[in-house]
Amino acid sequence: MDASTTLLLVGHGSRNREGNKEILHFAAQWRERHPTWRIEVCFIEHADVLLDEGLNRAAHNAKRVVVIPFILNAAGHVKMELPAAIEEARSRFPAVQFECTRHLGMGREILAVLQGQLDKLMKALDVPDPQTTGVILLGRGSSDAGANGELAKMARWIFEDNDHELVDLAFTGVTWPRIETVVQRQAKLGMTQICVVPVYLFTGVLMERIKGQVERLRGQYPHIAFALGTHFGFDKGIFDLLDAKVGGHELPEGTLLECDGCKYRVQAEAEHLHDHSHTHTEHDHGHEHGHDHHHHPDIQPT
Repeated sequence: MDASTTLLLVGHGSRNREGNKEILHFAAQWRERHPTWRIEVCFIEHADVLLDEGLNRAAHNAKRVVVIPFILNAAGHVKMELPAAIEEARSRFPAVQFECTRHLGMGREILAVLQGQLDKLMKALDVPDPQTTGVILLGRGSSDAGANGELAKMARWIFEDNDHELVDLAFTGVTWPRIETVVQRQAKLGMTQICVVPVYLFTGVLMERIKGQVERLRGQYPHIAFALGTHFGFDKGIFDLLDAKVGGHELPEGTLLECDGCKYRVQAEAEHLHDHSHTHTEHDHGHEHGHDHHHHPDIQPT
């Protein structure tokens, strides 16, 4: 990595300060892996260093800034706010080349991490029969159908690679089904164990909420053994995924997010539908900023 290049990790940000601290700790560990790399961190919301300041810091004494959306699924923030912030940074720093990798996404690397989480939960249950052990992938939930569909893909891949009778997905907020509904269904279909795999990088308000939800479900279904996983941002697979994004090859000049300049973003901006007021609460992570996320797909880079 050229010394004139800055890598900017962009986390979502959480009202739970521990979640933001974990991302900072992740960055510190990543720097240890690559002591010659210049790595900065900022957040989209709920933090001290937000996008504009993070881009300013990254551009200082740099010729090139590579922005890395440290987010699993692309919804409103990644598709709308991040490209807009990068465009504004380009106008502030015309001599600096700004590029952006794709968000972490839901590919084979993340599948391997999720499989590792499931394997740990099965061991915690003393390796029961997968035919009577349901699996629930539990995501944040978004009003963007493409982002939710990415989690559905992970559920299908987990089903294909294992012998579980049921592999379902549930969401913590914004969309459905919720975990209570899925557990009820799996109980009716005869599951005697259930593995809950949260699809979260770091801790936060929602991870704490999940723990409370599963504890209540244990009381409601005493005949079912529940195993609850945890966030996995410090998994070696996440470090390896980031290394592959920026360390193994040079990014093409001008690389941007899949929705930077796409027709949905352009239309939303033209209609003045994008609202940066951030009046939504922690559980409204569909990022409903007024533009319609319900019908546009998760555009992939060409």
